[in-house]
Amino acid sequence: MKKMGTVSWIAMILVLIGGLNWGLVGFFSWDLVAKIFGDMATVSRIVYALVGLSALYLVLSMFGSGGEKSE
Repeated sequence: MKKMGTVSWIAMILVLIGGLNWGLVGFFSWDLVAKIFGDMATVSRIVYALVGLSALYLVLSMFGSGGEKSE
């Protein structure tokens, strides 16, 4: 199993925050990111963009590591 680097950890944390936020939106119609940073404020949009980029990074890293040799 490959050890996760710093970027992977940050991506994982952001994806977890995004997933929890979407759960709150789905179950309670309550957007935590918007409550903290403001409804579609610049900071909120940056957080949403970083969550999306993090998810893309994790997906690409999952499929990109398939060709590694085991020791």
